[in-house]
Amino acid sequence: MAQNQPFPVTLEWSIAILCCILFALSEPDRSMLHPHSGPLNPITCDCCPPDPTHDPEVAAAKLQRLWLALVLMGSFALAEGAIAQVSHSLALLAESVHMISDCLALGLALLASWLAQRPATQRATFGYRRIEIFAALVNGLGLLAIALWIGGEAIAHLQAPHEDILSRPMLITALVGFGINTLNASLLHHHSHDDLNIRGAFLHMVADAASSVGVVIAAIAIALWGWTWADGLISLLVAGLIGLATLPLIWQSVRVLLETVPPHLDVDTIRTHLLSFEPVSQVQRLHLWAIAPGQVMLAAHLSVSPTHVDGRDRLLAELQTSLHEQFGISQCYLQMTHPYSALMSSLPSLSPSQDEALR
Repeated sequence: MAQNQPFPVTLEWSIAILCCILFALSEPDRSMLHPHSGPLNPITCDCCPPDPTHDPEVAAAKLQRLWLALVLMGSFALAEGAIAQVSHSLALLAESVHMISDCLALGLALLASWLAQRPATQRATFGYRRIEIFAALVNGLGLLAIALWIGGEAIAHLQAPHEDILSRPMLITALVGFGINTLNASLLHHHSHDDLNIRGAFLHMVADAASSVGVVIAAIAIALWGWTWADGLISLLVAGLIGLATLPLIWQSVRVLLETVPPHLDVDTIRTHLLSFEPVSQVQRLHLWAIAPGQVMLAAHLSVSPTHVDGRDRLLAELQTSLHEQFGISQCYLQMTHPYSALMSSLPSLSPSQDEALR
């Protein structure tokens, strides 16, 4: 067996290029989103086809692809774990454990997608789409925990590398795993653009593909040069890649659950837009939040100049249409009152003479 040698620059560059490619593949295709939309708000208007996230056929297709990915992943994970024990490869074992956890993640994503299709009820008036956000957060935290575990084990193996790692079964298994993980990622990639739940499952597949490529590189390094420490080093790099790719998913899920303003929207911009309508003189208690990607809500109290009922109905329709077309806000709750009523609601009780003076 060849003596351990310093880690070559060419292998470092190979891993760096691999990480860049995987990050590029994991980013959503912005060309498939609406021109005025953001990462959490794939919207539609008159110039766009209907929103696919609410299409029953699309929802059924998501479930089918999740089922197929789960079957492929579970079958291979069991075989990979057995081969990892025989070959004494930490990288292969780490990938096997990661894939088993991914089966749980896919099962969670499958359950969440199924529950999210349930219609709104009197007890859940917004429906059940928020369940998908919880599933995405759990998957993200699970990925982060896996990355930390792999990183800890990798550091331990770098300090005391295993001397008898079998590179051939390690290489063959990793190549097969890369093919399966790539297939699973391609099955979920399209739907990951507009669904945080599917995106969480997709990132699990991308992380597995990265892990498989890392195992391939480690197996070649061990077979050609006897660098048994490459097994631990590659595992450490893969752990870092998984962790970095997971953080945006966790952050996006937390933002939705905290009902913060979607990042692509600005409260002041929308307030100015509402005030641009001539009858609107004041905007109060303006709230923006997202129930789920593509389901952005707005609530506001508007002071409008005196007008008849038909005029107010027309103004309400114009405001809702404009907010949907300009900002992709799918549901608006607008309360319109006379400026005098808005002023009175903010003042303490007045005497009859003061009340008459204000009128």
